Amino acid sequence: MGCVIMFVVCVEFEIMLRHLDEFLLAMRKNAVQSHKLEVGCQQFDVCQDQQNPNNIFLYEIYDDAAAFEAHKAAPHYHEFNHAIDGMVIEKSVRFLQNISHHS
Repeated sequence: MGCVIMFVVCVEFEIMLRHLDEFLLAMRKNAVQSHKLEVGCQQFDVCQDQQNPNNIFLYEIYDDAAAFEAHKAAPHYHEFNHAIDGMVIEKSVRFLQNISHHS
């Protein structure tokens, strides 16, 4: 049995506290739509730091890099980016390979 290599995207946001609720509403909507509407999106978790609630961590799994590019081209992704304009203090993105899944 060989490994199935999945394309993983980890995103960390630091959000202005006054915009946190509004950001989380938009983020949850984007996550649900990504997982529901995008064939190549296998997982989209939104996590909140317990000590620093304005730090949000996303763990996204896609079939491959092309599926992630399709995600960035989706209308709901653009709607999300527009909705959060001015709320983000800092954002970092990491790309990884999940090599733990076996076929």
